[in-house]
Amino acid sequence: MIDPPAATRSVRVIGIGNPDRGDDGISALVTSRLAGRLLSDVCVLTRSGDLMMIGDDVAAADALICIDASAPMGAPGRIRRIDLTTGKPERDMSFTSSHAFGLADAIALAEALGVASRHIVVYAIEGASFDAGAAMTEAVAAAAEQVADCVIAEAMRLRGGSQEGLSHA
Repeated sequence: MIDPPAATRSVRVIGIGNPDRGDDGISALVTSRLAGRLLSDVCVLTRSGDLMMIGDDVAAADALICIDASAPMGAPGRIRRIDLTTGKPERDMSFTSSHAFGLADAIALAEALGVASRHIVVYAIEGASFDAGAAMTEAVAAAAEQVADCVIAEAMRLRGGSQEGLSHA
């Protein structure tokens, strides 16, 4: 991989979820599929702990792409792209988390503190099972590659650069 030109935006990808809680682990599966497929300046993180701790993660980049499981609504594996640059998160935005403080809350707090990334896009994958120790459902696991491809394209768009130097693993 080559280093990017200095004029590009910094992009951070954060996969949020607990891989020990069934479909809540989809973000870890997606981030594992990003390995070697993004330019070296795109930071990819996987967070399974308390979302209160991602303050530094959301503040350190011009653009942020979040990957998270969403609550069951009847279509496991359905992918929703939510561009928070053009609108605020819905107050009832329901990303399932094994913690009381969720993604929408973390983004709202970062915005209130004035440290949120200027561009935030969320890829929410609808889950079906979030029980401790449960396996990921087939429909949700099947969405991982498509979400990874979407995140790669989104990172390139937000970064403002070309795909020159991109590794295709």
